[in-house]
Amino acid sequence: MGILDKVKTWASDAKEEVKRFKSKNFMEAVTAGCAMVAFADGVIKPEEKAKMAGFIQRNEALSVFDMSQVIKSFEKNVNNFEFDLHIGKGEALKTISKIKKNSDEARLLVRVCCAIGASDGDFDEDEKKVVSEICQELGLDPGEFGISEAKTRI
Repeated sequence: MGILDKVKTWASDAKEEVKRFKSKNFMEAVTAGCAMVAFADGVIKPEEKAKMAGFIQRNEALSVFDMSQVIKSFEKNVNNFEFDLHIGKGEALKTISKIKKNSDEARLLVRVCCAIGASDGDFDEDEKKVVSEICQELGLDPGEFGISEAKTRI
């Protein structure tokens, strides 16, 4: 292999690494949002976890992540909620706020959270309130996603 071929390989590898780092905040925001919605009723259902994992596997920007990283990020958020609801919510919103400046990612995150909420066949009021809070954190109008602005529980 000549030096030109090596440089091309390095450039290709670097491009993939940049893609990975570029989407890490989004991956973490998705897992944080999913944990918030899944925990809205106090119980994380298998359907909610499966829906989140399926989205991550199908999303081109997030497919660069090893599923074990995604599960680890999701479970970190879940553990925060299980330890203390206020801490879990605060940490999740802090993570979500990192993508606020990217409106495409922010809107996609909200749509994913809506899908997670509806994954068990019932997108209930508690889940809608959580999605509304996520919208507020991202500076988005919950009405854009068919959710009326609701008062938060916490």
